[in-house]
Amino acid sequence: MQKYFIEVSYKGADYAGFQIQENAVTVQSEVEHALAVLFKQKISLTGSSRTDAEVNALQNFFHFDFDQPIPERYIYNLNAILPSAIVIKRIIAVQANAHCRFDAVSREYSYHVYKNKNPFLYHQAYYFPYTIDFDLLQQAATAIMQYTDFTSFSKRNTQVKNFMCRIIESRWSRKEDYMVYHVKANRFLRGMVRGLVGTMLQVGRGKMSIENFHTIIVNRDCTKANFAVPGYGLFLVQVNYPSGYFEQTT
Repeated sequence: MQKYFIEVSYKGADYAGFQIQENAVTVQSEVEHALAVLFKQKISLTGSSRTDAEVNALQNFFHFDFDQPIPERYIYNLNAILPSAIVIKRIIAVQANAHCRFDAVSREYSYHVYKNKNPFLYHQAYYFPYTIDFDLLQQAATAIMQYTDFTSFSKRNTQVKNFMCRIIESRWSRKEDYMVYHVKANRFLRGMVRGLVGTMLQVGRGKMSIENFHTIIVNRDCTKANFAVPGYGLFLVQVNYPSGYFEQTT
């Protein structure tokens, strides 16, 4: 039995999220359906990084075990079955003990915001037509690097055992009226990036001081954070594995 990773990219607008859910169309349910059509058997997938409804991914992974070789041409066949919002980029043979979720060493996200109304950015980024102090926004992003406990930025009803995350990168970039938040960490909590972005935007608008932003983190109270930013502005950019990980196939 050979283990395979599937690298996927998707636009999340049409889906209730990444992971399979009862009575809902998700990225996983669509990929499992395509595999079942091509291989004429049910194949259950394990996902690397869960994303919520409407959230996009430039790169995400599944893994599964299969008892046959998978030629590269099958990628074309699977993509022909899949809807246009999902694409399989690679199918990679890996070690038998490989795990796409637990072996990942870090993940990178970006969140996209624009100020001036633009129909070509509609539902591609978050329309936020307010004056922003970019220096304050950047101060808030830098402040995040000081902490490891992000209880305040995790939605309730989560099953995680702890809220500790090691932030590797946290910064904003901008070009004219378009801003992007870049964040990289060893792990992320449910709703964490959207909570960070929503709360930082309040700092940038002058609705919240940097001191209060620090206090929200220290107090570990998610009711004080702002999660009210849409999922479609969020992109899972990359899932990172140890160097040489995909060269180890035996």
